[in-house]
Amino acid sequence: MQIKTAEFVVSNSDVSKCPNNTIPEYAFIGRSNVGKSSLINMITGRKSLAKTSGRPGKTQLINHFIINNNWHLVDLPGYGYAKVSKTAKKKFQQFITDYFLRREQMVWAFVLIDIRHEPQKIDLEFMQWMGENAIPFSIVFTKADKLKPKAIERNVNSYITTLLETWETAPKHFVTSSSSGTGREELLEYIDKMNQKVFTN
Repeated sequence: MQIKTAEFVVSNSDVSKCPNNTIPEYAFIGRSNVGKSSLINMITGRKSLAKTSGRPGKTQLINHFIINNNWHLVDLPGYGYAKVSKTAKKKFQQFITDYFLRREQMVWAFVLIDIRHEPQKIDLEFMQWMGENAIPFSIVFTKADKLKPKAIERNVNSYITTLLETWETAPKHFVTSSSSGTGREELLEYIDKMNQKVFTN
């Protein structure tokens, strides 16, 4: 898939105020500081489409971007650590839940995982919640440029092995790097295939 256009549409904290149309949506979510904004910019080929920050918890709204005028990329707040008040954290974690449970246009979610770390409890719990609620998702490992190939393979296998302790099959996964562009074509091809299914149904 070629990205010809990528434009910001709307930000809000109320799922009922998300775009009222039938355009398919692909949601990106991960623990705070996982490199989500950088990945979105890499995927779309736009340097500052999503705002990047060294401070965890920068994204605190549901952000919709229209890609090629036929699908939405949705940037969701990070879960877990963020330097915001407990009240604010509870509020935006609630609308994350609302988004996944109520948003019918959501075709697929991509859960971002920092490949440098061993399986984190918070990531495993979030994916468990997604599975229990039958929300389709894939894992996107980020920051692959920070590790050597053998370390990447070891850490990915560690995650898959951990998941298979409670899952029948592990979700599909992608290995990416925002700085090198690794995984971009694979992700876009995957979204393109799902869009073809959506538009032919």
